[in-house]
Amino acid sequence: MGTRFLPATKAVPKEMLTVVDKPVIQYVVDEAIEAGIEHLVFVTGRGKGVIEDYFDIQFELESLLKERNKNAELTILSDMLPQAGMASFTRQQSPLGLGHAVWCARDIVGNEPFAVLLPDMIMSAEKGCLKGMVELYEKTGGNILAVEECDPEQAHKYGIVGVGDAVGDGFKITQMVEKPAKGTAPSNFFINGRYILQPEVFDILETQERGAGNEIQLTDGMLTLAKAQEFAAYKFTGETYDCGAKDGFILANVAFALKRADIRPTVENGLKALVSKLG
Repeated sequence: MGTRFLPATKAVPKEMLTVVDKPVIQYVVDEAIEAGIEHLVFVTGRGKGVIEDYFDIQFELESLLKERNKNAELTILSDMLPQAGMASFTRQQSPLGLGHAVWCARDIVGNEPFAVLLPDMIMSAEKGCLKGMVELYEKTGGNILAVEECDPEQAHKYGIVGVGDAVGDGFKITQMVEKPAKGTAPSNFFINGRYILQPEVFDILETQERGAGNEIQLTDGMLTLAKAQEFAAYKFTGETYDCGAKDGFILANVAFALKRADIRPTVENGLKALVSKLG
């Protein structure tokens, strides 16, 4: 519902809030396409039809741009569109949790391995997080979770994994614990919002009982799946920004603006002047 961003999200889905000049969800789609994802499935809800409209052609806008010879802008619009037939949209009628949202995509995904990307989390790295996960998957098969290291003192705030034998750019996962009590975490590696899962998880989620927050939790489904299938972790070493929180969203805007040669000088000088003024 994007309640942490009210009143902005009263009319604009949080996934459509912009980081510099692109909606948050565009960064996630770009990451998926870079990794070789063949079909995009968007699980949305009531009031989020603008997401589907965003990934479509807007004839009036494109006609106006053509009339005014705005070729650079036309190229931007063309490049961000998935190819025809590459995207599907389905509704999660009730906000019953991440596990339920994943289950809503079952008939579109079918009996194939699939990736899950949480649009709150956008990442910056020379090689996209999901691309690295796909490379690890090609070596190991099974299920892959992207992880990062956190301050051990903060491990109780995250879903934490246990560390097993090294494999590729990661390691085998020995256990998964959602928000462990302080001092009990098996490591300081937390799950950062990227998953590659086998389709057997759909059958598990179909009968999964509600867990934390009275929601159907994906972590609970993965714990059940882990009894029959292996899980491995891909160690992501880039930067991750939680755009579901105000501070993370602001940091993402600053970080991505500073990566843009066309606006970095102005932004950098402005930030320096602001910091100096505020002390």
